[in-house]
Amino acid sequence: MEKAGVNLFNDICLQHKNIKPTELPSLVLAYIGDAVYELAVRRYLVTQGSVKVNQLHKGAVRYVRAGAQARALFALEEKLTEEETAVVRRGRNAKSATLPKNADIMEYRQATALEALIGYLYLQGQQERMMEIINVVIEAINRN
Repeated sequence: MEKAGVNLFNDICLQHKNIKPTELPSLVLAYIGDAVYELAVRRYLVTQGSVKVNQLHKGAVRYVRAGAQARALFALEEKLTEEETAVVRRGRNAKSATLPKNADIMEYRQATALEALIGYLYLQGQQERMMEIINVVIEAINRN
């Protein structure tokens, strides 16, 4: 995925002074991160030449599954800063009121941690770093 993906989020990034990602609950960060990641995956799939919506959806499912995200986070962890690692830890430890349908609880928590990190970086206005991480995640999933 090319660096141009950074521009995808520049216009919609929430850089309001009253939003402090460090003070938001991890599940809120994951909520935002889920949406941002889904959009990045969809953009990636469209740039790969898929044009049929059914194929796009099936392709997206491969990248957004909790198990795939959990494995990708494992591959990513040693590349994270201390600050990012702290966000991941908070996201992993967040207690969700819902239970996963198609994943075990550990995969679900790992996926939540990854989404929290993406949401955190998005809300911090760190789109370039966010896209670096998303690219590593997509590449890790492509290898599996």
